[in-house]
Amino acid sequence: MPSDIYRLTEPQILDNLTPGKVLIILGARRTGKTFILKKIQKNLADDVLYLNGEDADVQRLLELRAAASYRQFFGDKKILLIDEAQKLNEAGKTLKLITDSFPDLRIVVTGSSAFDLTGKLGEPLTGRNLKFRLYPLSESEIVKFTDPLNLRADLEERLVFGSYPELYFINDRGRKERYLRELVNDYLLKDILAFDGIRNSGVIKNLLRLIAFQIGKEVSLNEIGTQLGISRNTVEKYLDLLSKVFVIFRLEGYSKNLRKEITKNSKWYFYDNGIRNTLIANFFPFESRPDKGELWENFIISERLKHQEYSGIFANNFFWRTYDHQEIHLLEERNGSLFAYEIKLSKQKVKIPVAFKTAYPDSSFEIITRDSYGKFLTA
Repeated sequence: MPSDIYRLTEPQILDNLTPGKVLIILGARRTGKTFILKKIQKNLADDVLYLNGEDADVQRLLELRAAASYRQFFGDKKILLIDEAQKLNEAGKTLKLITDSFPDLRIVVTGSSAFDLTGKLGEPLTGRNLKFRLYPLSESEIVKFTDPLNLRADLEERLVFGSYPELYFINDRGRKERYLRELVNDYLLKDILAFDGIRNSGVIKNLLRLIAFQIGKEVSLNEIGTQLGISRNTVEKYLDLLSKVFVIFRLEGYSKNLRKEITKNSKWYFYDNGIRNTLIANFFPFESRPDKGELWENFIISERLKHQEYSGIFANNFFWRTYDHQEIHLLEERNGSLFAYEIKLSKQKVKIPVAFKTAYPDSSFEIITRDSYGKFLTA
């Protein structure tokens, strides 16, 4: 990965790098967590101790939980970086002892999945940790190191192959496909199978494929359970796990004023288009695809969530739909106001749904197209 690639999380981490607080970088594999730690190590070399949680020697030393041993090992370092911290046994207790014993030490750790790392941190670090979520490259980041003309020209590639950092710098389509297949089969699915005794990767993969074919549609957990031969509760459990390892996320239906508003089922989207297309084995060029609208909708909504995260925009996100098929793709509830967004590939004459305007007259309404998406995702 090129060393000049820019991640919006980097300055946020450096700004919050203070003694007594453990900074936790969470995200799916290969989103660049190790890359960020290595940059911190390089820029602050003399003050940094970098440890890999997957190293057996590191595990043995830290799991002793002996302050005297830590003191000898850490020396006079001022910053401790632990990559793959979820590999440590009872990581929370270990990190609590370190913060108690070394009050001037600044600590940053990474974890490949939210449930694995935070489950082990538990209560020991309550009030002592600050979490940062890292995703595949966002439009806000890509614009920092890409010429504006290339940014637009490469848009269709991102809509098909996604924006994983290493992938963004691979030019050959065949190599991109191989990279994504390896990522899905060897990394993302393994994160799920390592948790809670889950052994059937086929069910997980088939569940994701069903979700992939229902982008933009309301998902019935009962129907999916019937198709997969598992219970509704198991479907719900697996979807929850998949969201915690940053593969998919959910939008719930918004309802406040109208009895005819739909809220029973949710919509599910992928954090990255490339993962979605890998699951359905479809890397056809964007313009020749019948699912262009679904890809565009998934891209805009996932990129908007990244933008909210990195820009400190605190919003509740929903879709809105009525039983007579009036709908809005994305609804943001923030600062006591509603902001409605209709997502279209090209500029069209689209009016705000009458039922929505009547029920929420003070809300705003905007159409997001290929010509206007830039400001929505980067400003």
